[in-house]
Amino acid sequence: MTTEYGEDHLDFRGGNFTGSFTAKKVEYRGHGPAPTALNALPARAVGFSGRTDELRALLDALNPAASDEPDSAPDAPAAVPVLVAAVSGLGGIGKTSLAVEAGYAARAKGWFPGGTLFVDLHGYDDTPVTADQALQAFLRALGIEPEHIPATADERAALYRSTLAQRAEQCGPVLILADNASSPAQVRPLLPGDNARHRLLVTSRDLLPQLGARLLRLNQLTPQEACDLLDRALRIAHPGDSRVADDPGAASVLAERCGHLPLALQIVAAQLVADRDRPIAELVTELTEARDRLDHLDDGERSVWAAFDLSYRRLPPEQARVLRLLALAPGPDTSDEAIAALTGEDAPPVAHLNALARAHLVERGSGRRRWRLHDLVRVFGVGLVAGDRGLAEEGVAARERVLGFFWRWAGAADGWLRWLEGDVVPGLFGGRGEALVWLDGERAGLVGAVQWAVEERFAGAGVGLASCLGEYLYWRRYFDDWVSVGVAACAGARSVGDREGEAVALTNLGSALREVGRVEEAIGAYTQARDRCQAAGDRLGEGMAWNNLGVALQKVGRVEEAIEAHTRALDLDQAVGDRRVEGRAWNNLGLALREVGRVEEAIDAHTRARGLYQAVGDRHGEGRAWNNLGLALREAGRVEEAIEAYGRTLEICREFEDWYGTGLALNNLASAYEVAGRPAEARAAWFRAADAFTQAGATGNAAESLAKINATDTTPQSPPALTD
Repeated sequence: MTTEYGEDHLDFRGGNFTGSFTAKKVEYRGHGPAPTALNALPARAVGFSGRTDELRALLDALNPAASDEPDSAPDAPAAVPVLVAAVSGLGGIGKTSLAVEAGYAARAKGWFPGGTLFVDLHGYDDTPVTADQALQAFLRALGIEPEHIPATADERAALYRSTLAQRAEQCGPVLILADNASSPAQVRPLLPGDNARHRLLVTSRDLLPQLGARLLRLNQLTPQEACDLLDRALRIAHPGDSRVADDPGAASVLAERCGHLPLALQIVAAQLVADRDRPIAELVTELTEARDRLDHLDDGERSVWAAFDLSYRRLPPEQARVLRLLALAPGPDTSDEAIAALTGEDAPPVAHLNALARAHLVERGSGRRRWRLHDLVRVFGVGLVAGDRGLAEEGVAARERVLGFFWRWAGAADGWLRWLEGDVVPGLFGGRGEALVWLDGERAGLVGAVQWAVEERFAGAGVGLASCLGEYLYWRRYFDDWVSVGVAACAGARSVGDREGEAVALTNLGSALREVGRVEEAIGAYTQARDRCQAAGDRLGEGMAWNNLGVALQKVGRVEEAIEAHTRALDLDQAVGDRRVEGRAWNNLGLALREVGRVEEAIDAHTRARGLYQAVGDRHGEGRAWNNLGLALREAGRVEEAIEAYGRTLEICREFEDWYGTGLALNNLASAYEVAGRPAEARAAWFRAADAFTQAGATGNAAESLAKINATDTTPQSPPALTD
């Protein structure tokens, strides 16, 4: 048989076939290598700025050579190879932008000559990409023909790892970027095996500690970085757009209204780019006055609300409830105990809070047992509650619970601050020190909760809470907070016709206004408080109002009226038999008498005040009386007795850790030393006064004390008094 081979056929002429026979010409086709997609990074974010430290940390983790370099010290622990780096943070915080930027930087350094793989896992969408779908996409990107991809997930994962290992040998390591993962299971099959040269970079709204990854938590931008982002975005669109540079104050406020969140900043930048004539200050006003700020952080394509909602919808119901209620809490951060009150539970929902923290919807606050929300997450939570009638009712009940909790605990703390030997022990705290620590930790929340008093439903509890804060806010010298508390309490009491509560609130407000220098307003508040008490027949309250009114009158130079006011206060205090408030009236009367030259009467008044304070066991009041007695004694020329009196004041102030009072006593002591011709002791006392004022946070007073040391004019100044 002769077989001839033609261009497109086989010739079997002459063949002898005894059975069926089929022949087909084999076709030979030249196949090129399968296409690959190994430079798959998305485009860099336009206007990317800031994140210098975070980018450096991420590149340190990605550096393939890092694990190959021996440690410089022979006894240093072995370097741990970083196979996986995970960037996590709140939706809209800029995780993808940072990861992509790091990918380009790593590629520019030549670290990943084998290429880069990228997949968006859409982990928080309704239909996320599965790990197996991502694997198949990566296999195709690595050049595997679809018909050669195995049928089972395990086989696909094995082929993926083998292909990466081969790629490492032939071309070098590969960077794999898995963006927007929502769980470890979505990422684990993408791990490149035990080849330490490859790197897997993951971004997620959750922490993902289960991956054994180098973890990088991404926080909001710094104020300067936020302004730089705005400026760069505007100048990319229009190089001459100098609105940020022209009005840096407004730009800073705009960045703050955006919570320094990159997504929000990009949205407002787009709005400004679209309207080049729009001043930044106008947009700030719009965001500030908006009922729901998130309505304005939406440019039709991007939305802060939508970004947060993706995370919120994935939460289990109890975690979602904790998030919503935490958004209603007063103050910048909230303690475990206050959150328990919000949720109505006997114990804090720590497990839910930890889960929310891993999802970056809740952050650690100023202490280990405190929690906070990003400003815009808080706005989101409040919007959820306001938009649903059932959730709104739940929110009102939660606010009532936390307000009641604050009132009860602040009342006990206030009781400790006012407690005298022989009084009933207030409870809840182990003593005055514990009470102060609690008040310091909860101050912002307490002040914020009082603001609810302007709503009729919360007026009673809000006014009651405000009455428990006056002593503390005076003691710590938080006078601006005291004014805020007083204004809200007055409005709340007035709205529900609580005349007694209004009188107390007016007295406290007057004292706060007096301390911030608004003395005429203080006189008005005290006068109203006096009139309310007179109308109600409250002689004790009236006496306190007269006493405070006298102090304010003295401050504006109406000293004779002040003496009359203190005398009226004394009559009322003696009639009701309250020796402690009578001591206050004598103390303040003595100050007014000294000012008009009636020094011996002043000495007698302060001596009476000291005796009354001693009789009731009010050590701190006794310290004030000793100080003011020292002033009168010095005025009378009895300087050594004055020095002794200041020493007693100093002893008591230190006993109470009253650093401001300590500073005043030392100042007075220094002045007395000068008069007594003891300059070295005077200088030492001024130095110590500056230290005490610094410890009290009174930096202005500290500077004045230091200035007196080197002052050329050593003429004795009028020393400060301690009013009650």
